[in-house]
Amino acid sequence: MFAINGVEFSLVEIIVWLIVAAICGAIGEALVGYSPGGLLASIGIGLVGAFLGSWLARALGFPALLTFTFGDVAIELVWTIIGAALLVGIVALIRRPRRYRRRYS
Repeated sequence: MFAINGVEFSLVEIIVWLIVAAICGAIGEALVGYSPGGLLASIGIGLVGAFLGSWLARALGFPALLTFTFGDVAIELVWTIIGAALLVGIVALIRRPRRYRRRYS
């Protein structure tokens, strides 16, 4: 058993949440068309996207859509995917190389 912020997780719950984060991160990457890495990057993007998307939805007053509950924790999948897509879009803007065309006179 692991405890994070007073919520206890079993090993199976942590594995399920990492799989859900990887899937949401991969969908966010596919929507933007940019992938900064592999599986671990998708998991990280999914986790950060969950926080970003849920915070943004609550701040704008949007309802919870497609809620997935496992154990004692619920996550809104639509806002997680949107948050992951926003995060990947920001990373893509920062990391993509700028292609300047040299003009000869």
